[in-house]
Amino acid sequence: MQSTQPVETAAAGRRQSRQARVVWASRVVTVGGDAPVRVQSMTNTDTVDAIGTAIQVKQLALAGSEMVRITVNTPEAARAVPHIRDQLDRMGIDVPLIGDFHYNGHRLLTDFPACAEALSKYRINPGNVGKGDKRDRQFGQMIEAAMRWNKPVRIGVNWGSLDQELLTRLMDENNSRAEPWDAKPVMYEALIRSAVESAGRAQSMGMDGNQIMLSCKVSGVQDLVSVYRALARRCDYALHLGLTEAGMGTKGTVASATALSILLQEGIGDTIRVSLTPAPGESRNQEVVIAYEILQALGVRSFVPSVTACPGCGRTTSTTFQELTQQIDEFLRAQMPLWREKFPGVEKLKVAVMGCIVNGPGESKHADIGISLPGTGEAPAAPVFIDGEKRMTLRGDAIARDFQAVVEDYIEKRFGQRAVARGA
Repeated sequence: MQSTQPVETAAAGRRQSRQARVVWASRVVTVGGDAPVRVQSMTNTDTVDAIGTAIQVKQLALAGSEMVRITVNTPEAARAVPHIRDQLDRMGIDVPLIGDFHYNGHRLLTDFPACAEALSKYRINPGNVGKGDKRDRQFGQMIEAAMRWNKPVRIGVNWGSLDQELLTRLMDENNSRAEPWDAKPVMYEALIRSAVESAGRAQSMGMDGNQIMLSCKVSGVQDLVSVYRALARRCDYALHLGLTEAGMGTKGTVASATALSILLQEGIGDTIRVSLTPAPGESRNQEVVIAYEILQALGVRSFVPSVTACPGCGRTTSTTFQELTQQIDEFLRAQMPLWREKFPGVEKLKVAVMGCIVNGPGESKHADIGISLPGTGEAPAAPVFIDGEKRMTLRGDAIARDFQAVVEDYIEKRFGQRAVARGA
């Protein structure tokens, strides 16, 4: 008889990277090493508008962004940064701020020390720090500011603003090869070398390698995967992942999820950002929600209870299960800011809302708590399963309200006891 081997579960070991510390006031966010994969985002407000920017930072932080990047591009923006930090502190929002610098960062960090101090981290694009002799000098000024104020940096290379002198040199080298590479591998090499060599230059100036993070952003899924696989092999710095200019709506969401999931599953990546173009009037928070969903779907981190729901078919002509699914999902998300402290572990809760008898009972049994609503032509009864066992049957017009009450009671009993035990 042929023996059968158990199916192995997919679990990527995290790549070993250095661990950076993003510090502000007395608080610290660690990135890399054994730290969780961090979620970050970026404002799209005019930084000069300190109040408007602080409000958007607050919204992003409440949505779950663990670091928020703001544009610092003019003297006026640099002057506004300390006021943004002060406003956030008054609102009780203790998220670290990252300054995004291009072209004139060396001057802004030197001329506005209050800005340099208020930021928790600097993003430096080596393709936009200057040309010729100015490049090394101006890059050095930014690194000196980071060391003076004890701030980590992300050396962020982008293929839309790649160091053209480096790219030209690599193309010339390639042309002299007996068998020249295609153009794309040359571009990959330019991205990686720009990042790694810039990091080496920073360390040669005395910067701690643990305070350096790298990124090499491109806008193509396969390009991003290829570049980061190579980058991960050639350095041990913490890596920031993100598909740059991912686009709008489903295109940007699917492309980002695809690229980031491949790399995260391989253990590559210490922080992520989903760079979506919001639709007119759409909340900036959506990119944070999607980043969380990617990490949670992969089992990398848990943030909110997951809700399993069937897609619907000819057996579920009623919209009841859709309405209940939406109601439960929105309810769980809305409660998480409170529950995260009150009920430790609740983010790993699994809830099932199913629409008929075919898969409903089975899926409900696999969840911590689940309900199987009646499909078309089925008896008007909804069995509720808790920890794999049928505990009750809900009937009538108030099934949604009754099930939400059951969920709340379950959370209170299961996770409330854990909270009390921890406190004891």
